[in-house]
Amino acid sequence: MVTMQIQEENERIIAVGHINEAIDQGNPEKTLEALLLPTAKLQDVRPVNARHYQDVLYHAKAQKCKESQDESELLWLDEIQKGISDANNNIKEAAILAVGISMINKSLEKGDSQPILMILQSQFGLRVIPECAETYFRNLSEAKNLKTVEGFNESPWIKLVMKNMYDYYYNAETEEGTCVAPEGVVPKTSWLTGEEIQSIVGQVTADYNREQLWLANESLIVQLQARARGFLVRKNYQERKAYLQNQEPSAIKIQAFWKGFKQRKSYVDRLKVLQGNVAAIVKIQSWVKMWLAKRAYRKRLQYFKDHNDEIVKIQAFLRANKAREDYRILIGAENPPLTVLRKFAYLLDQSDLDFQEELEVTRLREEVVTKIRSNQQLEKDLNLMDIKIGLLVKNRITLQDVVLHSKKLNKKSKSQLEEMVMVDKQGIKGLSKERRKKLEAYQHLFYLLQTNPMYLAKLIFQMPQNKSTKFMDTVIFTLYNYASNQREEYLLLKLFKTALEEEINSKVDQIQDIVTGNPTVIKMVVSFNRGARGQNTLRQLLAPVVKEIMEDKSLIINTSPVNVYKSWVNQLEMQSGEASKLPYDVTTEQALTHTEVVNKLESSIQSLRAVTDKVLTSIFSSLNMMPYGMRYIAKVLKSSLHEKFPDATEDELLKIVGNLLYYRYMNPAIVAPDGFDIIDMTAGGQIHPDQRRNLGCVAKVLQHAASNKLFEGESEHLSSMNTYLSQTYQKFRNFFQAACDVPEPEEKFNIDEYSDMVTLSKPVIYISIEEIINTHSLLLEHQDAIAAEPNDLLNELLEGLGPVPDVESFLGEGAVDPNDPNRESTLTQLAKTEISLSLTSKYELREGEDQDLKSLMIKTKRLIVDVIRTQPGDTLLEILETPATAQQESEHLKLVEKRAILNSKTPEKMKPSQSIFEDGQLPIEQKKRKIQRNLRTLEQAGLVSSETKYQEIINEIAKDIRNQRRYRHHRKAELVKLQQTLNALNSKTAFYEEQINYYNTYIKTCLDNLTRKNSRRSIKLDGKEEVKGSKKLKQVSLKYTAARLHEKGVILEIEDLQTNQFKNVMFDITPGEEVGDFEIKAKFLGVEMEKVQLHFQDLLQMQYEGVAVMKMFDKAKVNVNLLIFLLNKKFYGK
Repeated sequence: MVTMQIQEENERIIAVGHINEAIDQGNPEKTLEALLLPTAKLQDVRPVNARHYQDVLYHAKAQKCKESQDESELLWLDEIQKGISDANNNIKEAAILAVGISMINKSLEKGDSQPILMILQSQFGLRVIPECAETYFRNLSEAKNLKTVEGFNESPWIKLVMKNMYDYYYNAETEEGTCVAPEGVVPKTSWLTGEEIQSIVGQVTADYNREQLWLANESLIVQLQARARGFLVRKNYQERKAYLQNQEPSAIKIQAFWKGFKQRKSYVDRLKVLQGNVAAIVKIQSWVKMWLAKRAYRKRLQYFKDHNDEIVKIQAFLRANKAREDYRILIGAENPPLTVLRKFAYLLDQSDLDFQEELEVTRLREEVVTKIRSNQQLEKDLNLMDIKIGLLVKNRITLQDVVLHSKKLNKKSKSQLEEMVMVDKQGIKGLSKERRKKLEAYQHLFYLLQTNPMYLAKLIFQMPQNKSTKFMDTVIFTLYNYASNQREEYLLLKLFKTALEEEINSKVDQIQDIVTGNPTVIKMVVSFNRGARGQNTLRQLLAPVVKEIMEDKSLIINTSPVNVYKSWVNQLEMQSGEASKLPYDVTTEQALTHTEVVNKLESSIQSLRAVTDKVLTSIFSSLNMMPYGMRYIAKVLKSSLHEKFPDATEDELLKIVGNLLYYRYMNPAIVAPDGFDIIDMTAGGQIHPDQRRNLGCVAKVLQHAASNKLFEGESEHLSSMNTYLSQTYQKFRNFFQAACDVPEPEEKFNIDEYSDMVTLSKPVIYISIEEIINTHSLLLEHQDAIAAEPNDLLNELLEGLGPVPDVESFLGEGAVDPNDPNRESTLTQLAKTEISLSLTSKYELREGEDQDLKSLMIKTKRLIVDVIRTQPGDTLLEILETPATAQQESEHLKLVEKRAILNSKTPEKMKPSQSIFEDGQLPIEQKKRKIQRNLRTLEQAGLVSSETKYQEIINEIAKDIRNQRRYRHHRKAELVKLQQTLNALNSKTAFYEEQINYYNTYIKTCLDNLTRKNSRRSIKLDGKEEVKGSKKLKQVSLKYTAARLHEKGVILEIEDLQTNQFKNVMFDITPGEEVGDFEIKAKFLGVEMEKVQLHFQDLLQMQYEGVAVMKMFDKAKVNVNLLIFLLNKKFYGK
């Protein structure tokens, strides 16, 4: 069967070849003969159409050769079949058209119009209109008559052209059609052709349709004609109007003469009438004027009654507008007048709401500071617990060590409140004169340290690096309440500024030292701004884009050619199931020789660039979100370096600024967002390595861009990004310049050096007893360096405090039982108890003193405000020289009594100083005399001038009013901010508590698993070990010579001892009673020299911190890792 099909196909191919050959020969008979071959299996082949088949197929083949530009192209079977079908259809259509032409012409010759419409519709397929039948017939007849007959021997044949290229002949008598021209026959020329018939019929139909269109739109045509006529009329009107306008002067002149004549005539007549009736006219006018005035008055009065509410609103608006204008003068005028100042003097009073808000701010600030310190301690303890559990997992420490730390972690929060109460009742805050004096002395000391940054700045650089870091992290931030309000943030920034300038001037020799070293102040600034107050800002700045990067599961960035190569080899092996013949360990250059590695690397670079752009957009668009403190310290850093290194270029300085703002502040948060609370992590959760690698790659690119460092050397394969790095550096440069453009703290916070004198409440700090003692001892230790002048205020305060007290003196007698065996640990724990100190200055101005001119200025302003509120006047001099009336004295007395009542209700912490309160109680005339004395003193100091009528102090009072308003606004904003900070801290505490629960669950599981094991030792919760059967383990000592330990690599060298003498040194290692404790004795020639206690946990901690070598006996250098290995092997069987 298959063979027959193949044979048939071959025969059909042969037949197609014969047909193409016959077509090329141009012989219709041969073409027909080829088409009729049975093997071709062509359908509907009609011999009578042989000529037309030849023409159509020949034309199709020529067209195909032309399109393909190949003369050897052949027609395929389907193309031949299509040509046959097209030829048959052409002849069929031509025959129908020829019959129609014949019928039309015969009807015209007979003069019969009836069949015309039917013939046109059926044979020609034209759309005709019955109403035009006669017109069709008439026009066709006229056209036929115009065709002349050349001879009388016309044949019955008519000629048609098919498809504009093939001829077709039709015999009108025999109704025979053919594609071959009859021999010796001339086609008819007196008959209308098909094209002529269609043209005439189409013209008649179009004329009829146009006529109907005109009839249907007759109204529009009428409107068009009307508009044309209107245009002509308007044109004539405009021409007439233009003529009149040209003659306008003459027309006006004629009209003026005529109007003047009539007016003069009327005036003369009226004048004669009035002159004859003067008395009557005067009487009428008086009555009319009276009536009009009464009517206007009643109307106006009624109008006011009807619009009483509106009038009140207008008056209120005018008064408010006047008040606003006065306030604009108060805050905007260089020298506001006293009359304006008097209207707003009441704003300096403190209301109940002010006291409530101040108390709420104080309470929230205390909670925030306490919560920050608590969270910091929790974080440290949790980190230590994390390390201990990690060591436990590696079987490096025993389970009871972890259990003890866990119990310590759980006890801390419960005992803090009890300790605080005990200190308040019995300790330094107890109700005794001596303790009160000591408390005030410390309050004066810490106020001086807080407000004079030079002392702490010098102290920081007098201490060793490790001590100064701990001192900064605890005492300094505590002293400034972690900048929980604007005053403390201002003072902390002044400390940062002073300390940074001190460090740059004393310790920075080259400008790059800021980058290559680890400056103390820079570290402190970054640590603070990434802490509790700055953390939310960093989270808002980076969290959205970091989350987007981490949540993109399809994002895989790997810029290490070696890693990409290894990943590719692993993929090949997984796909093939066979070991790859490629080497696994290759260099970067060898990895880059593979096209697949280069392509994957290029794809990673493209993804890296896209992701980096997102991070850049987030950073650059969030400049205003960056903490003001970071931007201000960047500004100080730039200006201080420029001052010390004037030859440094702007680019060098901005790179240093970038190192602070990006590398130190933002970069760690991008690399490790889980470590800086940028993202939320559940207890036990961790970032996937791919996510961390993605973030690390982005951070690396940003770090290079911020420092304008190109990829070179080992990173040469990333050199395609160097142009991108240069472009990004320019953006970073502009960003760093904009970041440094911030106002000074005085302008930002509207605070100066004597703002404390006018604030409502005293500053309060919350500090532990241990921190007070440490600060006191450090100040005494470095007193000569930080207060070199003998009359320095710090020296006076330290002398008043005396020696450093111990913890018990703070806690009070009986706070700790002397017989308590754990007395030392209890005291250590109680030393962490926090107390609150209300900071005050010891050197406020007392009665009769005039040394502190600024304090004198403040007191004088208070007195002036009291006087001008009860006695008006245009100038201060006028008020002081004019005696007060009895009414004014009465008003002043009421004001004084009201203030005394308010002062009695004021909390102790918020009461003004006694001297200020007493001044406020003076009678008005005494206040005037005191003001005059103070003004003379201030004038002698050059602070005010009588020539300007003491306008300077008026300006200062206006400034206080403005500051009071701003302070109230800032306080409301601070309330909101403190609440937000407290909520964030509570969330963080909840997270830490969740971690504690997680660790407790893990420890419980370990204990349960250990209980089920048949072990020699059982762990008790008190941290001691018990041997099964209540028998103590035998303590086995190990003895090694130094030479043997040197061979093992445990001992590296011993100072002042040659290697050949190591055999004379013997080390005796004995385990202690507690698991993990060892006693190591050193003997030289059998004589015991020294011994040292060694804790295995300390060794593990050093190993964790990367300490490879330690000193023992201050002489022997020991390899930590090999010592741990030795102890594990000999004592723990590991």
